[in-house]
Amino acid sequence: MRKTILFTALLAGVLTTNVYAQKIKGSDTCLPVTQTEAENFMNKNKNAKVTVTGGGSGVGISALMEGTTDIAMSSRKIKFDEKVRLQEAKKEAVEGIIAYDALAVVVHPDNKVSNLTREQLEGIFTGKIKNWKEVGGADLKIVAYSRETSSGTYEFFKESVLKNKNYMAGILSLPATGAIIQSVSQTKGAIGYVGLAYLNKDVKAIHVSYDEGKTYVEPSIATAKDETYPIVRPLYYYYEAGNASTVKPFIDYVLSNEGQEIVKNIGFITVD
Repeated sequence: MRKTILFTALLAGVLTTNVYAQKIKGSDTCLPVTQTEAENFMNKNKNAKVTVTGGGSGVGISALMEGTTDIAMSSRKIKFDEKVRLQEAKKEAVEGIIAYDALAVVVHPDNKVSNLTREQLEGIFTGKIKNWKEVGGADLKIVAYSRETSSGTYEFFKESVLKNKNYMAGILSLPATGAIIQSVSQTKGAIGYVGLAYLNKDVKAIHVSYDEGKTYVEPSIATAKDETYPIVRPLYYYYEAGNASTVKPFIDYVLSNEGQEIVKNIGFITVD
């Protein structure tokens, strides 16, 4: 598995009784695992209060800059301009990887298309490919769904799959991953992308090729971990260095053996 950037001075498995209330905000991809981690952490630390909300990676990092969250969840690395703004506010962001995620491309279960190359996905989401018959499917208009621009998932998909080309004008942008699952499940011509943990029977995951159609790989924990599935990314927590004593007990728990077991059970890939 890829080398990870771990938080300094980890006290894995050691939980303190001196825990303050803390807020966690940001990436919808990180939301299901962080909510479960927080529930378990609070059960073990009765005086701890951890509140977790989504909104997107950009929203979380902005909240960290503004001092309205203690931890920013992000499915992308912090941007240069965000680092500059933090420095201007005399703040230093500490970064750590808490899990890895495979990004799955999903279509309606009735769609007969099961395999797509990266180039075909680029064509679909940039608007060059408009009908499923162009990629071996039915004569049906393609309805592409995307996350909104504040989402780290939006940016990672643009970087990895679209090779930084722009999404088509007027693409249907949705504010949360759950909304993409719902919309794709209800629209026969639909296509979208979601974190691996959000996959369910209401949508079909596409097998993706990054070698121009020689091999197609299904998104799964196994294929993400052995690096045969090509669309894999780290998931981050960011916190302000001056706030370390407040947040580290929770972060240490997430990185502990018990916390990483939760990561695996939710459907993400552990950092080991």
